[in-house]
Amino acid sequence: MAAEQPKKKTKWYADGLRFECTQCGACCSGEEGYVWVDKNEVLAMAKKMQLSESEFRKKFVRRVGSRHSLVEYPDGDCILLDPKTRHCLAYEARPTQCRTWPFWKSNLTSERTWEETCQACPGAGTGKLYTLEEIEHQRKLKRV
Repeated sequence: MAAEQPKKKTKWYADGLRFECTQCGACCSGEEGYVWVDKNEVLAMAKKMQLSESEFRKKFVRRVGSRHSLVEYPDGDCILLDPKTRHCLAYEARPTQCRTWPFWKSNLTSERTWEETCQACPGAGTGKLYTLEEIEHQRKLKRV
């Protein structure tokens, strides 16, 4: 008689989740926090905004311990969120942390946290259906 294999726990989002970015800026505003960036991301954003790396860093990046984060306005909005249009100034070159929204571990812990994400983000729960594999890939790119 063969030993039974332990059952793998099925993720609550095994059938996939829907998301379509509306570029509303909701995920770029509100509470204080950090948008962690690395050298390659800084270079890409600087190029997109037609700035040198040093100009971009001087205006938009802060050091937090041994890491770097985008600067925020006093109200918690990301420095790259245009206050008038509410669009990202570097959307096409945005950091991995931004690209992987809303498939962050913190948003996927339960159906309840996903529902809260859907209430805060008009694109969450609508649009393209992402498979479990796509979601897991996004979730693992940057731990947030």
